[in-house]
Amino acid sequence: MNDVRKEFVQKALREGANLSALCREYHVTRKTGREWRERAKHQGIDFLAEKSRRPAKSPNELGEEVICRLISLKLAHPHWGPKKLCHERFHESGKAPSASSCHRILNKANLVQHRKKRVKQNPRLILAAVKPLGPNDVWTVDFKGWWHLANGERSEPLTVRDAFSRFVLAASLLKNARTAALKTEFSRLFHLYGLPKVIKSDNGTPFASVSGVMGLSQLSAWWVSLGIILERSRPGHPQDNGAHERLHRDIEAQIAAKTQRNVRTQQVALDLWREEFNHQRPHQMLAGRCPAQVYRKSTRKFSSAQTVLDYGTGFFSRKVDRAGGLKWNGCRIFISQAIAGWNVGLRILANEMLEVWLNYLLLGSIDLKTNRFVSAPSRSAKTVRLAA
Repeated sequence: MNDVRKEFVQKALREGANLSALCREYHVTRKTGREWRERAKHQGIDFLAEKSRRPAKSPNELGEEVICRLISLKLAHPHWGPKKLCHERFHESGKAPSASSCHRILNKANLVQHRKKRVKQNPRLILAAVKPLGPNDVWTVDFKGWWHLANGERSEPLTVRDAFSRFVLAASLLKNARTAALKTEFSRLFHLYGLPKVIKSDNGTPFASVSGVMGLSQLSAWWVSLGIILERSRPGHPQDNGAHERLHRDIEAQIAAKTQRNVRTQQVALDLWREEFNHQRPHQMLAGRCPAQVYRKSTRKFSSAQTVLDYGTGFFSRKVDRAGGLKWNGCRIFISQAIAGWNVGLRILANEMLEVWLNYLLLGSIDLKTNRFVSAPSRSAKTVRLAA
């Protein structure tokens, strides 16, 4: 574009040049042609580039004093945001800048800490406020925050409690927090106390998975296969499982504050505390009774043998392979590795869709035109009261 302007100006500056004819030849207005010619005369032929349309001066531009004041305030109070920094009482010399102007100045000075964008997660299952009506209606589970023992080992007990009776089913120091270790511990609890109707947990591993369909992990998929309903607290809302967090406060004050020598002696201390909590300590919400006086074992028996799930009439059963896929009409379709090894139920819908179920839980659907699996939308529910 600059070459065209230079060529135009060289012809326009010749003696006897017809400016109107040149403007028609180069398809520019006479006003533009005159402007190019005058600029070349006074500034030189090399200054024909397009000029910025930004105003040379802004009447509302912040002064140097205000900018320095903002930066000094931010350095003195690094945790204050623009709304506090642009308050009128900090700018007595003149009108206080707007919050947007303050943010722009601090951003240019690299004094703004940008928030991380939340990663879009797969749809997940979140049920709210399941009301227990009796023992084993709801079990709550979580890991107590860790602390170091005298020998340097890490202590992070798994805690399981019955929400109705407040009975502490387990406070166990596991070898690790992997799925295999937790399945072993829960198998022990299921053999000892039977199966609950609901297990309530947070959205952290190994109870849930960010990448698994409906937020399922291998552990929670196992629970679903046993017919246990999953209840998840909302991400970032520990108050959804407040009673369990209160239990952890007791462990923090009575157990973690008195560090033991090693894992064996620490487990003994946890066992003694659990015995006292369940059988000796009266509970205000239980009218002064101990949790052991209210708790009863579940009538739902547990079998450690993995069985094939029965979906009944109207369903086709397909086993999910180790890679998380299944076959339908000769095509392999990926579902989720979290349900590897389990058989899912497939039900054909009239609109050329194929529903995918794991026991009672609808995982999503398969589009028979594209043979692609689509997760079911996130599901939440209002307060649920379990039948007796």
